[in-house]
Amino acid sequence: MKQRVYIDTSIVGGYFDEEFKDATIKLFERLENNEIIFVVSDLLDLELLNAPQRVKEHLLSYSIDKFQRIELTREAIELADTYVAENVVGKTSLEDCRHIAMATIHKVDVLASWNFKHIVNLDKIKGYNSVNLKLGYAMIEIRSPKDLINYGNE
Repeated sequence: MKQRVYIDTSIVGGYFDEEFKDATIKLFERLENNEIIFVVSDLLDLELLNAPQRVKEHLLSYSIDKFQRIELTREAIELADTYVAENVVGKTSLEDCRHIAMATIHKVDVLASWNFKHIVNLDKIKGYNSVNLKLGYAMIEIRSPKDLINYGNE
């Protein structure tokens, strides 16, 4: 079974960012090679509305069968609110928490992000997983694309 990788907005934008481009392109190559499936949310769609045109349209260049679509539910909103209430992050990071909550509830294999401040951050990951375990959810794996690409035999 293909690995299910939840992507946030930073992954789509990272395709065009000099700092993150190489690893992001390799992650998208894994998608193209049918090694993984991207899990995308309606929250991603909303966030992309304010993105540059090429970023907005990037995902449209891939076949719809490369993606699993999920929606922000009441359960995800409540879980995200709990992350904030438990001081894993502040209120300004609520949207990040909603991405993590949706990925948790939908039991993805890994959440990919370039957000090192609020998402791909060891202390924050411990906090998210502490809340998840306390509420009966599984732990979530959170990584940057650098951890999700194949390096071959270098």
